[in-house]
Amino acid sequence: MGHIWQLQEAKNKFSKLVEKAQYEGPQFVTKHGKESVVVLSVEEYQKIVKPKSNLFHFMQNSPLCGISIDIERDKSVSREIEL
Repeated sequence: MGHIWQLQEAKNKFSKLVEKAQYEGPQFVTKHGKESVVVLSVEEYQKIVKPKSNLFHFMQNSPLCGISIDIERDKSVSREIEL
């Protein structure tokens, strides 16, 4: 867990708060003794909001996209089995 800052301290030392968020991880700011906000580096933020790919987009971006696949069913007679 990152460092916890009181709101007044965070305001007075904002540059230091930003620096710590960039190099040490998320920084938590409290207001009236309760956690209120988290200051993150851009890299950490982008990890959180990175769009998730769905199956359709995954298939569209696949190196196999556009390759023809034979999906015709074998029409030969099935073998007999004793039950």
